[in-house]
Formats: sequence, C-alpha cells, structure tokens
Amino acid sequence: MPAHPPKEIRDDVVAVARKGETRIAKLAADFGISESCLRNWLRQGDVEDSVRPGTTAAENAELRRAKRKIRLLEQENEVLRRAAAYLSQANLRLGQSPK
Repeated sequence: MPAHPPKEIRDDVVAVARKGETRIAKLAADFGISESCLRNWLRQGDVEDSVRPGTTAAENAELRRAKRKIRLLEQENEVLRRAAAYLSQANLRLGQSPK
C-alpha cells in the first residue's frame, strides 16, 4: 500500500474495522498497514464523525492557513518597522543644519 493511501481506501478500511467482524491486527495485516496506523485512522474517523472530541481535518487545514498568514503578516510588520526606523534616522541626519 502507498505511503498515503487515498481517503476512499482509508474510509473503506475504517468501515470494515468498525463492523468488528475481523480483528484489527488481522485487518491491518491484510491491508499492509501497521496496527497503530489503523487505530489512528479509527480515532480520526471518530473525530470526523463527532463521536470523539478533537479537531477535524478541515479545522486543522484552517489552522495551518491561519498560522501561515500570521507568520507572513509578522514578517511584513518587521520589514515595515525596520524601514520606518531606517527612514527616521535618515530624516534626522538630513534635518540637522551645518554649524
């Protein structure tokens, strides 16, 4: 199985595991994934279905976008702060009258 199987495959494996007809260890071996991976998929499926508290994939994606935007805005703010400090120093030097 590929490193990141498509969501449809993960959903199918989770559906089979939830039926409870097959042990998780056997099901994981049949699909070529680790038992802990399958348990993580089950846990995330419970979060997505609002059975268990936690952040959904959509919420995680939104948080990543927001953090990226915040980081970019902080960098822009730092550039503007440094530019303002540089320009104010340049204005002070230009504004001095020669004696």
